[in-house]
Amino acid sequence: MSTFDDRERAEEAKYALDQETQFKVMARRNKLLGLWAADLMGKTGAEAEAYAKEVVLSDLEEAGDEDVFRKVRGDFDSAGIDRTDKQIREQMAELLPVAREAILKS
Repeated sequence: MSTFDDRERAEEAKYALDQETQFKVMARRNKLLGLWAADLMGKTGAEAEAYAKEVVLSDLEEAGDEDVFRKVRGDFDSAGIDRTDKQIREQMAELLPVAREAILKS
């Protein structure tokens, strides 16, 4: 029975690690998205970093990417930035493997 228990504990540990890694990847992707959006809105330095943090925190509102998308979409609309929904979603998709690579290397 201990072999089964060991296997079960190993699976649980792997699942927890996978979930933690996925959380870090999404947070990194959202930060990169925030920096991209900040640049388009003319924000630099500490202002850009603060905005990127807002984007990261916006992901805690609900499961999935819609909360992050709404944040960036709304801020672009308020700032008069001409980007389509498709362009924002494409940027989110393009940044995901970049974020994953950065997290897996660290």
